Amino acid sequence: MDRQCRIDDAVVHYVEHGVGVPLVALHGAGVDHREIEAAIEAVLPRAGYRRIYPDLPGMGRSTTDGLSCNDDVVALLGDFIDGLGAGPVMLVGHSYGAYLARGVAAQRPEAVLGLVLMCPVAERSRNMPDHSVVRQDAAAYEELDREQRAGFDEYFVVRTPATARRYRDHVVPGMALVDEDALGRIFAGWPVDVGSSAFPGPTLIVAGRCDSVVGYADAGELVEQYPHATLAVIEDAGHALMHERPESLAGLLGDWLDRVDQ
Repeated sequence: MDRQCRIDDAVVHYVEHGVGVPLVALHGAGVDHREIEAAIEAVLPRAGYRRIYPDLPGMGRSTTDGLSCNDDVVALLGDFIDGLGAGPVMLVGHSYGAYLARGVAAQRPEAVLGLVLMCPVAERSRNMPDHSVVRQDAAAYEELDREQRAGFDEYFVVRTPATARRYRDHVVPGMALVDEDALGRIFAGWPVDVGSSAFPGPTLIVAGRCDSVVGYADAGELVEQYPHATLAVIEDAGHALMHERPESLAGLLGDWLDRVDQ
């Protein structure tokens, strides 16, 4: 179901499915809600959860009016969660979305039941491995237009027909809707206030061993800030981990959901 709401001057567009415990999932930079929606819908049990996928400001159909930095985006997301009227939510983020999710959990811990950080971006990332291919199926490129192939190669280390279809159908469409000028303005105020106290809720931190965008070393260090965290570094996966290793992600999310329920 497509919806939108206005928060101060900004418009937030979002899609939601199902009823039950609310789960809000935040996509990465340069795409829109469709990428993380496809990944989560493929692995999350659909019964008992209200799954909510907003377009982040400057991406998809959400605007950036009145926003000047990432902390403004975090405040907006906190207001968005409050506006859902469903009480505290389970919060999932991928890449840039994980960085914002950390800010929301730090600034409004009462609004977050549990936290998932997939391939989390930090204030500055370090120790990234070289971009190396794990699997290369020639048939993958039959799923893509010629102009899509370079972006696919840049993002994915597991290159199969299935991951090519994910890229074509759920990543590429959002790339065309990015407001580059607006994101540039917000990213100029990049640091997010992630707090100094530990987040008390059940947490899952997942990194790709072959992630050349953010690496996996920073994810390991996050464990100290999340005392109830499970940390998983997935072999043969990169920054597109949620598309490349969905079976592994499904198991980890299932364990996390059990811990949140308890």
